[in-house]
Amino acid sequence: MRNIPVTVPRDAAPELTLLAQQTAAKWGLMYRENTDSGLALVQQISHLELRQLDEPKVGAVKVDFTSDALTFRRLHGGGKKEAIARAIGLKGKSSLHVLDATAGLGRDAFVLASLGCKVDMIERSAVVAALLQDGLKRAAADVELSSWMPANMQLFHDVATDLLADWPYEKPDVVYLDPMFPHRKKNAAVKKDMRIFQQLLGPDEDADLLLGPALTLAKNRVVVKRPSGAPFLDGKKPHIEMLGKANRFDVYLIQNVNK
Repeated sequence: MRNIPVTVPRDAAPELTLLAQQTAAKWGLMYRENTDSGLALVQQISHLELRQLDEPKVGAVKVDFTSDALTFRRLHGGGKKEAIARAIGLKGKSSLHVLDATAGLGRDAFVLASLGCKVDMIERSAVVAALLQDGLKRAAADVELSSWMPANMQLFHDVATDLLADWPYEKPDVVYLDPMFPHRKKNAAVKKDMRIFQQLLGPDEDADLLLGPALTLAKNRVVVKRPSGAPFLDGKKPHIEMLGKANRFDVYLIQNVNK
């Protein structure tokens, strides 16, 4: 992973500079002023964002759980009939405890939390965890989200393979995995978030190491989100494959796993 600095816009007020320095210290990152190239976390007054500073047309990546896209998905995405809800086995249940071991920007975790699930999230990148925590903080102040979201979503900044192997809390019903996979298609969905994430993180070359401890930890099932055509995680065929247009969900049922 690359060393990404925290910075502020030019001519930022001293208060914003102090906030950026605090953000850098909290996440073990470096603070750098007057930088205008490369990837950087940019501290704004209202939020934290990740930018490719010398490519302004790419735009910024931030975590916004109140965005139009996520609000529409929360209200009109199909609820428990949505593919991810069916994959984790939510049908007929009011709630499940889900451990999202590759949280990223938290979008899938947010959808599951909005359906009543308690979602613990693991993110190993300090940069991504900083973005995610910033989004959680802002969402906790939102009128529509504050009544349920803070209780349903919790972030752990740690290495997933380590934490899965030594999980100190109640075992989750479901472990959810969505490791980074190389994106080669040049389309609008990849252009912004995934392009920047590929530069920041690259593919999860150790993703196969997640499946074993996930199968040991989960009470009911492990669900792996994969691009269509991608190989099975760790070469292990799932019990159920839920195929979609661009992605699929590989479902491993714990009761059928030989331990």
